[in-house]
Amino acid sequence: MAATNDSRRYPRYGSLKGTLLAWQASSSRDVSHVLDLSLGGIYARVAEPPPVGTPIQLLLVAPMLEVRARAVVQRSEPKRGMGIKLIAMHQDDRARFASWLNRLP
Repeated sequence: MAATNDSRRYPRYGSLKGTLLAWQASSSRDVSHVLDLSLGGIYARVAEPPPVGTPIQLLLVAPMLEVRARAVVQRSEPKRGMGIKLIAMHQDDRARFASWLNRLP
């Protein structure tokens, strides 16, 4: 179900079980569980997230979905997670991601 927060550009959804984020920054890489996501960003559980402003490459894997994107860390909370802003995604991936989000309960 979409979260209701008027300050967000896109509705945010709770993650489906099994939704993973494989990501790589210049000095680290990991696979993390996604806690929530939207067309504009993702929040993932990460014990040692990169600092705010760090660019990352990512692969989002979920039931019936696999997309790649470039992003930047917007929020870094050690032992909790990171919020990332999606900044570039292939047009086909973005269309699949948007369609997938629209089908979420």
